[in-house]
Amino acid sequence: MADKNGPDGTGETGRGKQHEADIRDDDLERRRRDLEASLATRRPDRLEGKDAKASSVAGYGQALKLSSEFIAGIVVGVGLGWFLDRMAGTSPWGLIVGLLLGFGAGVLNVLRSAGVVAEFGQGDKTRDPKD
Repeated sequence: MADKNGPDGTGETGRGKQHEADIRDDDLERRRRDLEASLATRRPDRLEGKDAKASSVAGYGQALKLSSEFIAGIVVGVGLGWFLDRMAGTSPWGLIVGLLLGFGAGVLNVLRSAGVVAEFGQGDKTRDPKD
């Protein structure tokens, strides 16, 4: 005699469980599409296609610019310190001081280039000069 409760005795047949799983999958898929649409409206700055490549190349360009400005500051500082050591005979102190000053100049160049620090003499234009 066949049991109508199905193989596990829960009252569900294999076909009923499959139908229930399909409904859950459809609901899950609908919720995923709704979430994607919601995220797309909240993140309009996200670039797609050709614009994403252009943004990536611009990012690499900016990184190359910042790193070269940092390295240039250090190289100039070391060069001037080495030159001072050769002329004044103060080896290795001119090189050490030049390295430290070059490092500071490189950091300052990067901050200026990134727009974090204003150029010398520009000041804060939002402040009232009477304050």
